[in-house]
Amino acid sequence: MSNDLNGVTLEAIVTRLHKHYGWEQLAQRIDINCFISDPSVKSSLKFLRKTPWARTKVEELYVTTKFAD
Repeated sequence: MSNDLNGVTLEAIVTRLHKHYGWEQLAQRIDINCFISDPSVKSSLKFLRKTPWARTKVEELYVTTKFAD
């Protein structure tokens, strides 16, 4: 998985997933509070940087998501 994320920042990952899914769909796919309660990129980054298991789930979703562009 790390090769797929080479050079991609966590901020870019969260921003791209939010643009693609929206907060509601992200919360349904990954049940973490930073996507459910008053979500923002900034609050999500703060949580994900301190929570390795959640960051892994977000990175896995990013790698498996087929983006249109």
